[in-house]
Amino acid sequence: MQNLQFIDNLISFGLTRQEATIYTTLLTHGEMTGYEVSKETGISRSNAYASLSSLVDKGAAYLIEGEATKYVPVNADTFTQNVLKELYEKADYVAAHAPQKQVQTDGYITIMGTKNILNKMHEILKETRLRLYISASSLILNEFAEEISDIANSGKKVVVLTDNDFKVPGAVIYQTDPEPGQLRVIIDSSYVMTGELTGEETDSCLYSGQKNLVTVMKEALKNKIILLSQE
Repeated sequence: MQNLQFIDNLISFGLTRQEATIYTTLLTHGEMTGYEVSKETGISRSNAYASLSSLVDKGAAYLIEGEATKYVPVNADTFTQNVLKELYEKADYVAAHAPQKQVQTDGYITIMGTKNILNKMHEILKETRLRLYISASSLILNEFAEEISDIANSGKKVVVLTDNDFKVPGAVIYQTDPEPGQLRVIIDSSYVMTGELTGEETDSCLYSGQKNLVTVMKEALKNKIILLSQE
């Protein structure tokens, strides 16, 4: 039985599931005819030939002409590196030709799902210009340790409210016991992100530049810091 995780990862490189299945078969057996691929995978001959042709177009296989037309796989590392190279080139083009960034909204944006929350957090941490206040468990903070460390090392103010297991040189750390999954962030006294990050797809966070919400969050963290300082 083919490695399903391997096939799932191949799909990330622009292959359909059927193409990924056939490509894996080629990697396993070497050069094959369309008939042999069809017999080995159980995919109909017409679909097998269509996918093999697509694999050639996508740079995952070579066509060998002879008495019988055969297909040979491109080395997996070569294939993936070629795809990444092309994507990086396209990413550079998109970055250079994208429409001008619009001014950040001061409204309320609800961000749903763990992956989207993580992506937004990485984004706003990288955009921090002056100061960062963040309250979360070390389990959550470890995901962003590199960015938090970079902010502190650059001389910007970093204040962290967390448990005993998270340390960042240059940051002011207050030891507390944040609620499991709770995330509270203030960036440059201008933007906040607050909500839950537990690893579940039901996670949601609110992101906003609304001054009233920023003020409320700042006061709540300020009061929390005062209480922790008196302990």
